[in-house]
Amino acid sequence: MKPATNRTGEQPTDTEGAALLIRRTGARATPARVRVLRLLRSAPTALTHHEIEQALGDLALDRVTLYRVLDWLVASGLAHRNADTQRTFRFSAASSSEHAAHTHFRCDGCGRVFCLDAAPPPPPSLPEGFSLSRIELDLRGRCAQCTGNAP
Repeated sequence: MKPATNRTGEQPTDTEGAALLIRRTGARATPARVRVLRLLRSAPTALTHHEIEQALGDLALDRVTLYRVLDWLVASGLAHRNADTQRTFRFSAASSSEHAAHTHFRCDGCGRVFCLDAAPPPPPSLPEGFSLSRIELDLRGRCAQCTGNAP
């Protein structure tokens, strides 16, 4: 996928970039979708629903709208939803070049989920008639903060 540019051919702002990604799916770039995707794209780790609400601050959406926006972003391939060690869903933005393959590192200490720039290994051969829609790889261990080795 080629890099997004705005109407003037320049690199878009964070808001414009989020809106462009949403429009590329064929959907409307509503203010709610843009705000949430922009937040996920700037977050260093995957966020819970509550963390997203808190991070949006004055721009927060009502709970139902936020759940709908997150569900839509996941269904459209713009975000990922994964459960942490406490079975709480955490959301992260999908990179613009990746829709079906994504690798996560889950910290057994703090429960955070980190998106890694590593594709999962190739899938095994599937039986005839099977169709693969996505691959997920979860690595588990302790993050640098929990091991005391944070940079």
